[in-house]
Amino acid sequence: MSIVRSNVFDPFSLDLWDPFQGFPFDRLRSLSTTNETGAFVNARIDWKETPEAHVFKADLPGVKKEEVKVEVEEGRVLKISGERSREKEEKNDKWHRVERSSGKFLRRFRLPDNAKVDQVKAAMENGVLTVTVPKEEVKKPEVKAIEVSGA
Repeated sequence: MSIVRSNVFDPFSLDLWDPFQGFPFDRLRSLSTTNETGAFVNARIDWKETPEAHVFKADLPGVKKEEVKVEVEEGRVLKISGERSREKEEKNDKWHRVERSSGKFLRRFRLPDNAKVDQVKAAMENGVLTVTVPKEEVKKPEVKAIEVSGA
């Protein structure tokens, strides 16, 4: 797997890419393994820019804040990762259906130059992770009037 842009129009989005995803044998491959990560591996994250900050929101239902890591790598890459553990199976349990996803997730975003990477804050509330990256203040160009002399 390698990291590629999930959206060609967004130069800052980086995701894991599986070159075999979508191939006809992909279904057989997923049946042969325990597809533990399922839908959870691609945690959906919104990124909005406000005048003050870049704000990332991720829906992570059932994930505790202790199971989530937020890091800044290589100076400008925001990394959000974690794992939702699978429920313990008791010996006498008989499962009829398992639809809730579990497993690891990992997302990376290249932050723009105006991001204050040393002031990143993260909070988890009601299964929603919010990561706030403050922005540098835009410095307005200083304009100095020059007096024109002459006759």
